[in-house]
Amino acid sequence: MPETTAKPSDSSPSAAAPPAIDRPLRPDWRDILDLLAERHSCRDFDGSPIDRAVLAEIVADGTEAPSSCNQQQWHFIVVDDRALMRRAWEISGGNHHFAECSALIYLCFQKGWTHGNFSVVQSVAGAAYHMMLSAHLRGFSTIWNAGIGDKEALAGMLDVPPTFELQGALAIGRPKPSAPAMKAPRRPFAEVHSWNRFERPAVTRYPVKPADAYPFFAIRNDDNPFAVWDPREWDWGQIGDFRGYSVWAKSPLAGVYVSRRQGEATAVELGLLPVVGDGGAVLEIMPWGGTYSVELRRRLDPSVRLHLAELSAHNLSFVEERFRQEGLALDRVAFDRFADGVLPYADGTFDAVVLPQVLEHMPDPEGVLDEVRRVLRPGGHVAVSVRNRDSVYGRHWSEVESRAPVPNQGPFQPIPAAAVEGWLGDRFTIEQGIGIGSEISHDAAILTGPARLSGRLYAARCRNG
Repeated sequence: MPETTAKPSDSSPSAAAPPAIDRPLRPDWRDILDLLAERHSCRDFDGSPIDRAVLAEIVADGTEAPSSCNQQQWHFIVVDDRALMRRAWEISGGNHHFAECSALIYLCFQKGWTHGNFSVVQSVAGAAYHMMLSAHLRGFSTIWNAGIGDKEALAGMLDVPPTFELQGALAIGRPKPSAPAMKAPRRPFAEVHSWNRFERPAVTRYPVKPADAYPFFAIRNDDNPFAVWDPREWDWGQIGDFRGYSVWAKSPLAGVYVSRRQGEATAVELGLLPVVGDGGAVLEIMPWGGTYSVELRRRLDPSVRLHLAELSAHNLSFVEERFRQEGLALDRVAFDRFADGVLPYADGTFDAVVLPQVLEHMPDPEGVLDEVRRVLRPGGHVAVSVRNRDSVYGRHWSEVESRAPVPNQGPFQPIPAAAVEGWLGDRFTIEQGIGIGSEISHDAAILTGPARLSGRLYAARCRNG
């Protein structure tokens, strides 16, 4: 019979405790758990149908999960009508997989029963995960989304009565052959558990505004009174930790994290890049999800070596897979980690350095600009863009955007264009400085002269020396 009790360790309860009663286990219990742990989210389905009888079995498996007070106040709406699935995609605001999966299972609960500590919500969540494991064992892929969009519109589409709450949606189907077969990174186990008291590494605990209490219902998606957006109040490790996990809020598919609002502005920013000759080297700092990196690689000569420097290996693995999904070669791309604002390169390594809207994410932007000057060769160029505090967007950020939780890219604070231009002028020769966009978002008007300091973005190309 296999051993069934854990061996004592330094972090275990006392070895003097009474031994656990041996219970017979399946001989393949470890294999089963390892198989379940292979489940990963999929956002790239092939759209092939799944028989309704199979879908019904998967949902029925979910109802074997425990529920608060055994009331089973859940309801699951299985949507396999293509027109409704396309409408679900529209209502979600961008979850393309809602229209491409085999079926959507909307997760609902009846309001008014066992709400203490969200017990009815926990019940539906347990059932949903049970369905995901059932689907996984049958060879299907899934993804669980809380971001389902306008619940009133969905309730109207699905005839959900007002006494029931739509909690989320489970997409199920077969992955495309090209879908990334990657599980989002998990935190080291030591970070997320402790014995007999709360203990957690400081790097994983993010800054909040001081308060006597942090009531759960005082925090909303559009208003978080405790959020700290100023990166100077975070350390480099906390920012790297935050960015490295949150980038996996999406899958590293082609086109992911491309902003529909900022696309034309991105082209203008990249238009400031200098020409880098054969065999040159270019560095992009803090690429997060690789949106600029992809376009940068496409613009550079194939012989140019591109280095991407990030704070977390999880960002780098995301961007590396995204390059594969975009059909970009990796033989001239290096994925490098840096820490504490210090770049891991020798002096004079690069012909060009790109900092696309990242200075505002840094605890010490001027220190990083000093590092950029160090790693640039004499005569090399730096292309910089930054969200401008002294703009219509900057005012919108102060009054509206900054009231929300910190975004997945990490904490940031727009910086006055004049300050950035001053930092650049102290270190480099500014060859061109422009403003981009006179509106809060979308437009990419190029502003020159004094107006350059009023654009949504300030962007510049500078020469080292």
